[in-house]
Amino acid sequence: MWYLCVFYHRLLDYRKPEFESLADLFGVFDDNPSSSHSLEWKLPQHHHPDSPFHFVNLPSEDIARKIANRSILVKGVYEIWGEGSSYEELKEAVNSYPDDRKLPYLTPDSTFRIIVDSFGKAISFKDQTSRIQGMSYIPFKGRVDLRNPEHKFWLIETDDYESNNGLPPIVDKRIFFGREVGGADRSLIPTYQLKSRTYLGPTAMDAEVAFLMANQAQAMPGKLVYDPFVGTGSILVAAAHFGAMTMGADIDIRVVRDGRGPDCNVWSNFKQYGLQMPVSLLRADNNLPPWRPGLKEIFDAIICDPPYGVRAGGRKSGGRKLLKGVVGPYTVPDDKRTGHIPSTAAYSLAECVHDLLDLAAKMLVLGGRLVYFYPVLRDTDTLDVDFPKHPCFKLIASCEQMLSYRYSRVLLTMVKVGAYTDEIEEAARVQHLEFKENHVKWMEEGNLHNAVFSSDFLGSDDLDSKSGKDPKKKYRGKYV
Repeated sequence: MWYLCVFYHRLLDYRKPEFESLADLFGVFDDNPSSSHSLEWKLPQHHHPDSPFHFVNLPSEDIARKIANRSILVKGVYEIWGEGSSYEELKEAVNSYPDDRKLPYLTPDSTFRIIVDSFGKAISFKDQTSRIQGMSYIPFKGRVDLRNPEHKFWLIETDDYESNNGLPPIVDKRIFFGREVGGADRSLIPTYQLKSRTYLGPTAMDAEVAFLMANQAQAMPGKLVYDPFVGTGSILVAAAHFGAMTMGADIDIRVVRDGRGPDCNVWSNFKQYGLQMPVSLLRADNNLPPWRPGLKEIFDAIICDPPYGVRAGGRKSGGRKLLKGVVGPYTVPDDKRTGHIPSTAAYSLAECVHDLLDLAAKMLVLGGRLVYFYPVLRDTDTLDVDFPKHPCFKLIASCEQMLSYRYSRVLLTMVKVGAYTDEIEEAARVQHLEFKENHVKWMEEGNLHNAVFSSDFLGSDDLDSKSGKDPKKKYRGKYV
């Protein structure tokens, strides 16, 4: 059945991938495992592809409700009773909608509420009341309940402003009327916002994005989620909220062991929200994983934000002198082990991503998901990037978030589709060397940071010379 899905107008690239990941989680593709795991979508008439309004075909109302209620970016999913470019067309469409679909929600013993909403303009309270009164041709027999109604009906207008006013252009007015099936619980965002977090670091993941990553990874009760760059635990907090068991590691022992004291550390972040504590937090190096030989396929998902050198650079064990061969390997004496902080050296993005993919190939279960951010420097307005690959994985989603004029990060979602073998390991090594050889120099240590913050990179020619602002009000697209 076709439903109208109305998204929040933000993080545009993330909207459909999140919805489809949740559709997969709730069994939409179980009857056809060989499918591409993508849903059937279509736009309303005259709508821009970035419009928050999309029709989606789903097998049942129950699945539509589960997806909408779990999602972060779905404002609502509606069973549309009618649509039109005028209220006369809307009335005709609603009256022609099958009675057997309408009457169960119009009974005398039910309660209901009609909500007027819009996109691209504001509607005064007086006009909202007038529009609601204009729906009197629908034979509502129940009682109005504005606080806790059984059924919510939405009257949604889109404006026909045609010209760009910072929103995706719509060339014709469209009006929808339908019954709400479900909608996102956005109260999670202020509840988990970083400014109220007990323990916070400079690279802590924004709460909204952390929840999106957890949805992409399909975190749920019974699954074990791992973050090899755990930091202050922001991503694992989101996964734990959805009931998953969590485990994390970081190379900085001061972060995972000490924090800022017994009441201000990674553990206290979980305690703050009443979440299940992590199974374990390890001091571990992504370049030298601590797992015993033969241990594999224990994680259901790996979610992380690798250190790519913009806010924080990657580190690996060894120290400069050890890696250069100036000094040999050493063993820390027993009397100095307490409080010892191992030496570390720079860890390039190329090496970090290769180690991450290798770790995921070994440690994820078949069908498990790897979700991580990857930085991109753009030379054009289109995203044309050769992302890291691995023979064990299939890339199913890439969600771009523009952070500045030419710098963005892309959330990659990969599914493990093959077992890890010696042949796969060699193929992955060759693939990595080709990728590193063909990629630009910003993948090496420090170059990405220098490129992002250089004056030549900021695109000052496109700005007004006096105010420093864009002189024209444009549709912002992926900056949203």
